[in-house]
Amino acid sequence: MATPTLDFPNLKIEYPESDGKPMAETDVHRKLLMDTIAALIDFFRNVIDVYVAGNLLFYYEEGVPSSAMAPDVFVVKGVMKGNRRTYRLWEEKHVPCTVFEFTSRSTRLEDMGVKREIYAMLGVKEYFICDPLAEYLEPPLQGFVLERGDYVRLKPESDGSFLSRELGLKLMIEENNLRLIDVKTGEKLLTPAEAQEKARREAKARQAEAEARKKAESEVEKLRAELAKLRGEK
Repeated sequence: MATPTLDFPNLKIEYPESDGKPMAETDVHRKLLMDTIAALIDFFRNVIDVYVAGNLLFYYEEGVPSSAMAPDVFVVKGVMKGNRRTYRLWEEKHVPCTVFEFTSRSTRLEDMGVKREIYAMLGVKEYFICDPLAEYLEPPLQGFVLERGDYVRLKPESDGSFLSRELGLKLMIEENNLRLIDVKTGEKLLTPAEAQEKARREAKARQAEAEARKKAESEVEKLRAELAKLRGEK
């Protein structure tokens, strides 16, 4: 007698929204991750079909919840902006064009091994790995570009930076931080703290300008009053 097969056509597969791992290894890694995401979101703010995310579970095989990763930062072209609980490749139908990983001694084997192989297999065109504490990578920022299904190490520019053709940005290490620079303008992308400080300086400058203008107008009024008084005396 044949053994009956069990079929559960209506069984719903769960795709968890958390892998239970910490967001980042250290405060340095966490700040760098959040600053990079914020800078990229602002850089692409006017491009409706570029999605930026980080530390979000990325499922790349339908029906297999274990086929998932949480890239530190990733950028996807061709999908609309919006808040997502997870990123599911079979629904979005677009692979990230660029992935960043902020690595450490405890994650280096995964970042340079399994993750790198999966990103290449999926067709991620650019992969940048940064060791902000300079614990093991030399140099602490390295880039890879996909060629014929495998990653080839990018050669740094003369100033030690790397060019991301997919993003239109230069990447370099500056005071142990990853600095992103707009290729077209040469301007640095600001972190949230830098953007706030810039806004404070500009507001202070506007206030000083307004006060100076008000003072100048007051002086002019005084002069006019004195001139009118003198004319009246004549």
